[in-house]
Amino acid sequence: MGKSTQIRTAAETLESLGVDFVVTREPGGTPMAEAIRELLLAPRDEPVNDLTELLLMFAARAQHLYTYILPALERGQWVLCDRFTDATFAYQGGGRGVPRERIELLESFVQGEIRPDHIILLDAPVEIGMSRARQRGELDRFEQEAISFFQRIRDTYLERADGDSRYSIVDASASLGQVSARVKNLMCKFHADLL
Repeated sequence: MGKSTQIRTAAETLESLGVDFVVTREPGGTPMAEAIRELLLAPRDEPVNDLTELLLMFAARAQHLYTYILPALERGQWVLCDRFTDATFAYQGGGRGVPRERIELLESFVQGEIRPDHIILLDAPVEIGMSRARQRGELDRFEQEAISFFQRIRDTYLERADGDSRYSIVDASASLGQVSARVKNLMCKFHADLL
């Protein structure tokens, strides 16, 4: 339930464990990347070409990675990021139908070997996610897509998570307290695994 709420839960847990960390998001995370985010999310009359969308995602990611994430990692900090490249595989790959090979090419070009150590997937049926988005207020360009778009995204996330030990799937349709408890337990486990 609620990515923003669970990012706060994860951050509070790391703080209680004495971990030095930063919290960020994608697309976004730096002033330039946030400007690209605004371009990507703003509803518009002009259709956005799938390739344009993909390249903007990776442009924002390159700026974010090289000016914020990598310097934090070099300082020994953990980076808690709301979405990263797996979201591109889900949204632009699964949702838009961009071939996986194109995304992999850009992933390799922009990121080199940099990949998340852990991925927490907050999973809920599409109808629940859309209902929550509508309750938050005005929908962005992505949130205005059809249910089938989001079903393809969910299917792609679950397919990527299948057999990938970096993924932990959390049932986001559970109560807020249950979801937060699961996220807190996962953060404690990730920390303990490093000791």
